[in-house]
Amino acid sequence: MQALSPSPTSLKSLFKTRPLSHTSRLTPRLAVQCVYRFDSGNFTGVGSSRADWQSSCAILASKVVSQQQDTEKTGNADLTSVNGHKTLDLVPIENLPKPLTITDLSPAPMHGAQLRVAYQGVPGAYSEAAAGKAYPNCEAIPCDQFEVAFQAVELWIADRAVLPVENSLGGSIHRNYDLLLRHRLHIVGEVQLPVHHCLLALPGVRKEYLNRVISHPQALAQCEHTLTQLGLNVAREAVDDTAGAAEFVAANNLRDTAAIASARAADLYGLQILADGIQDDSSNVTRFVMLAREPIIPRTDRPFKTSIVFAHDKGTSVLFKVLSAFAFRNISLTKIESRPHRNRPIRLVDDANVGTAKHFEYMFYIDFEASMAEVRAQNALAEVQEFTSFLRVLGSYPMDMTPWCPSRGD
Repeated sequence: MQALSPSPTSLKSLFKTRPLSHTSRLTPRLAVQCVYRFDSGNFTGVGSSRADWQSSCAILASKVVSQQQDTEKTGNADLTSVNGHKTLDLVPIENLPKPLTITDLSPAPMHGAQLRVAYQGVPGAYSEAAAGKAYPNCEAIPCDQFEVAFQAVELWIADRAVLPVENSLGGSIHRNYDLLLRHRLHIVGEVQLPVHHCLLALPGVRKEYLNRVISHPQALAQCEHTLTQLGLNVAREAVDDTAGAAEFVAANNLRDTAAIASARAADLYGLQILADGIQDDSSNVTRFVMLAREPIIPRTDRPFKTSIVFAHDKGTSVLFKVLSAFAFRNISLTKIESRPHRNRPIRLVDDANVGTAKHFEYMFYIDFEASMAEVRAQNALAEVQEFTSFLRVLGSYPMDMTPWCPSRGD
């Protein structure tokens, strides 16, 4: 087979970008409902300068992504059904800060200023730790939903987002892969974070007092065997995130409920650690990606990874041809996954048909170990483009090569 020599125009089309206007940077519109100040419990006024809230975190609530929920009645009055599992209405802790309005947000920092990094969850979440590992000394901005983190970057409220895409035990986080298709952000890096779960409860509470354990669904699944060994054959209830579960227990003074979260969450919300390191597998690792408005320039002086997504109108028949394009050039694949979308449209970010909904039976995601600066990667993608109806490069970025060992606590 003869290697193809792609034209610069065809390769450029794989990276879907759209310049943001100056107006969009300064006018975030209605995507952010409110933010909360976390730097001082005694804050009595609202400052409009960046210095007034340089060290603060913000909780973003999106009006755009709010969806109509089914009003299903449950056996517990404080539980509602959201996204297929139960969630808890958090009662604010007394010393939580007051909300700021959108007018109090200053523009994104210029070169040399502190980066604002959006993550999903509340302070103490594993995503916050991943943001700190990816961007040390950053200004972390907590968001209540994954899509709000995407919007925060698109609207220049944040400079980067750090979001989970895969766990070594629980598998892929499909929601974020779907959001990558719907938004114009690019993967500019990755970070792997060992997950260290703790069983948290109010001070003085003993395990035999517990009637339920709450946490994120994946955290509950990752600790199922250990919880049984501890004799906790009690109800398990899923909530939106681990640190949010810890916050809920503390805010509502629940002495019959424990949360699975990090040791940092225990410190933040005044909880005791009943059991440390309760994950069933000590090699539990979550992979996060770093997202930005613009892609980085690929290089060849260090190991790079490239992530793509593609589809074909005729379904899976093209898959073996795509795989052969990489095999012929000795390019190693680190991930391949299909997402069914049979008989339902998916709205894609595609420069050829902006905002249109298309029907694809399957979307295929592939990560491979090569930089887009390498000729072999360029030729492989040029060949893949011939076989597919839709192809998009999500990012070409440095691999996380830092060695790690199972976490022994924060």
